[in-house]
Amino acid sequence: QVQLVESGGGLVQAGGSLRLSCVASGLSSSSYAMGWFRQAPGKVREFVAAISRSGSSTTYTDSVKGRFTISRDNAKNTEYLQMNSLKPEDTAVYYCAADNIYRPFRGDYWGKGTLVTVSS
Repeated sequence: QVQLVESGGGLVQAGGSLRLSCVASGLSSSSYAMGWFRQAPGKVREFVAAISRSGSSTTYTDSVKGRFTISRDNAKNTEYLQMNSLKPEDTAVYYCAADNIYRPFRGDYWGKGTLVTVSS
């Protein structure tokens, strides 16, 4: 059974940083592209970032470029999302996902999400 478990969310002031983690079990993460989506209150879920199987390629939505960094450690079946210079509009539930396909990254498997709240 595939499980993706996120951690690292919380409350942070604008301009601050958080690091999200996602541990995968039931699959070899090195066989999947990994990524992050987010869903703000009252909005549809949106793509945030993705990383290829080897970690050699990454892609981001425009609104987080230069502020967020996605990475992975295949030996630990874990991916990360380092979020810097956070803004109130980054407030959302962040979901980890795994997909057989890197681009376009849509998500075959999903975590339950971790809440990030950025106060102004």
